[in-house]
Amino acid sequence: MTYPGFGAYGAYRGQIPMQMAMGQPVPGGVPSVAHAASSGYSVYSGAYAAAADPMWTFFSAISGQDGEVDAEELQRCLTQSGITGTYTPFSLETCRIMISMLDRDNTGKMGFNEFKELWAALSAWKQNFMMIDQDRSGTVELHELTQVIVAMGYRLSPQTLIAIVKRYSKNGRIFFDDYVACCVKLRALTDFFRRRDSMQQGIVNLVYDDFLQCTMAI
Repeated sequence: MTYPGFGAYGAYRGQIPMQMAMGQPVPGGVPSVAHAASSGYSVYSGAYAAAADPMWTFFSAISGQDGEVDAEELQRCLTQSGITGTYTPFSLETCRIMISMLDRDNTGKMGFNEFKELWAALSAWKQNFMMIDQDRSGTVELHELTQVIVAMGYRLSPQTLIAIVKRYSKNGRIFFDDYVACCVKLRALTDFFRRRDSMQQGIVNLVYDDFLQCTMAI
């Protein structure tokens, strides 16, 4: 069993460029970041390398002395970066699950390397959203969300797709913030499941506490 869409940050398999115009241009674009990148990266021990990274400007303006950001700081950082463009800025709840998706050391915060990984994912997800939001209304229709999920490579049953659409739609439309929240949760839960599916068969045995730790954290 493979997990398409897991390692590709939800990108289409077609000819969609991974780089995109942000609200504020980032010189040099977004570097590729492996999903397995380790957490616990000290931004101050690698200050020279970080200072040369164009994304460091956004991150260092918000992060505290520990070199990490919590959900509220991440929300400010992403809003100031302009990554959402003309779309509504991310809600605090969406920022919380963004951190949970990449919080491999369980600190409840996000370091610089994790932030770069998140940026790459958000860039691809936004590009996907813009491909179907032709009128730039900031929303997409229910069937379009289903198409995007399938295009990411997730093989889900019709019942699961219906449940996802119901969860993230408002009055028959899906807003950008809810769309990103959906992408984050899909990736985080797939990550959780994949780590436990040692035979890659799509089947795992879970103890109740393990299940709760995952679902309650996201």
